[in-house]
Amino acid sequence: VQLLASGGGLVQSGGSLRLSCAASGLTVSRYAMAWFRQAPGKEREYVAGYSRTGGYTYVADSVKGRFTISRDNAENTVYLQMNSLEPEDTAVYYCAADNSIISSQLNNAVQYHYWGQGTQVTVSS
Repeated sequence: VQLLASGGGLVQSGGSLRLSCAASGLTVSRYAMAWFRQAPGKEREYVAGYSRTGGYTYVADSVKGRFTISRDNAENTVYLQMNSLEPEDTAVYYCAADNSIISSQLNNAVQYHYWGQGTQVTVSS
């Protein structure tokens, strides 16, 4: 299994980025998928994710209304559209996958078996 995260970069405050997580060795439509982020000196933080069936999506309050998670089954890829970016969004963003997480545990990093390598997002003020 491999999760390849990409799309990070440097953007000004108020700008947008779209992160991609291309999966191989698993099918994103059959796994719970999520994005987490980790800023320097801080713990890994849940951003957004969806349940294994895709019927439940949970977005963290800190990014609600600005970030959207989606998937392309044909491309076997999960996306994180990030709008109205703020300097506080600066972090390394990771995608994660697991096929046994229950919906109430989507935001629990220790429940995820597979992780991507991370992509850096830097938002300048």
